[in-house]
Amino acid sequence: MLDQPVTRHRPRRFLGCVAWGVIMASLASSLAEPVAPQISTPAPVIAQPETLGEQWENLGRLYENEDNEFLQELWLLGRFHGQYHWSEGSAGEDEGYETRRFRLGAQAHLFQKMILHAQMVSGSDFEPFYNGFTELWAQWSFSPEVALTVGQQKHRFTHDRNVSSRYISQLERSLLTNLFVADYTPAVTLQGRIDTVNYYTGIFSNATGRDMGDAFTEFNSGYSFLAAAYYDLGKSLGTDTASLHFSFLHSEATDNATNLNHFDNGLSSALILTKNSTAIVTEVSAGLGSADGNAVALNIQPSYFLTDTLQIAGRYQIAGSDGDEGLNPQRRYERPAGLPAGDFYQAAYLGLNYYIADHRLKLMNGIEYATMGGEDVWTASTMVRFFFGPHTAGAFPMNQMCEGHFLHHD
Repeated sequence: MLDQPVTRHRPRRFLGCVAWGVIMASLASSLAEPVAPQISTPAPVIAQPETLGEQWENLGRLYENEDNEFLQELWLLGRFHGQYHWSEGSAGEDEGYETRRFRLGAQAHLFQKMILHAQMVSGSDFEPFYNGFTELWAQWSFSPEVALTVGQQKHRFTHDRNVSSRYISQLERSLLTNLFVADYTPAVTLQGRIDTVNYYTGIFSNATGRDMGDAFTEFNSGYSFLAAAYYDLGKSLGTDTASLHFSFLHSEATDNATNLNHFDNGLSSALILTKNSTAIVTEVSAGLGSADGNAVALNIQPSYFLTDTLQIAGRYQIAGSDGDEGLNPQRRYERPAGLPAGDFYQAAYLGLNYYIADHRLKLMNGIEYATMGGEDVWTASTMVRFFFGPHTAGAFPMNQMCEGHFLHHD
């Protein structure tokens, strides 16, 4: 009985001594080795968009996740182009407001390889509101350099036509470009890149309409073949960017054709240069095999950014035909103001464009003088251009904004 208490307390005293020793050793260690000061690392500063154009860079994008194996991107897309014009000529006059373009649609990037694109279009001034589809296609990328597109799509003959209406700097495209009557039709196209050359080729139907079912099944309008390429010249000409463009068109149109039914063949070549805030596009195009005569044209488009939002845009056109009435004036503005058909056409355009959010929202003002067949027309215009959805890359202007010494976005 007397040994029991002694036996019971020895372990407690031993453990207490061990604990006390550990505490004292830890205290001594902490006193001997000063603790390194705690330095608070500031959170990384995320650059905020400086301009409205930067803030709206992804306007219309609903979803993005490159790691999702099924859906990588989903966009809403659309555009609104409204304008008012005053045309006064030696043989007549015309003026009025027009909702020039109104489109709505969506685009999805799927399976890391596929893009589905649908875009409906309204008629002029929403008459009618639904006027078919400009684009209704599926694209499959076999690699980053090769893609096949099937469906209703844009015919891209000439650089002038290839540039989307979202990016053009003038009121309308050039006269000879519009004479080809190129529009959106069912097609199969192949595009890609080989070294410094971007290529594009395809077979197109020569008719379309509001009924997509008929457009995709009734191929009685003939066909057209297109081949085009952009050659990237880099800085070899002492400029910031330089591209050389070539395109060839052959059309076998029937009496049912609504598109590409004016010329049998077409050729074009363009040189596109940018340096700092200056750009110039020079294009020569030719239309051959028309019942009205062959035609050739020179289209020169210089532009200069006065500031990062204010641009002067110009254009000079000269066109000739071996037929007495081989050239028709622009269907809008010039023809209603009395400009007749003829064999020699000249026009000069000067505009001032204000980029509120880069190309996504801009105000445009311009004046153009055109003459043909002994008559002339002055056309003044004011325009608003707005769009949302993915950008289209390519040679200037496309989604590029020429940058001069006045741009200081760090």
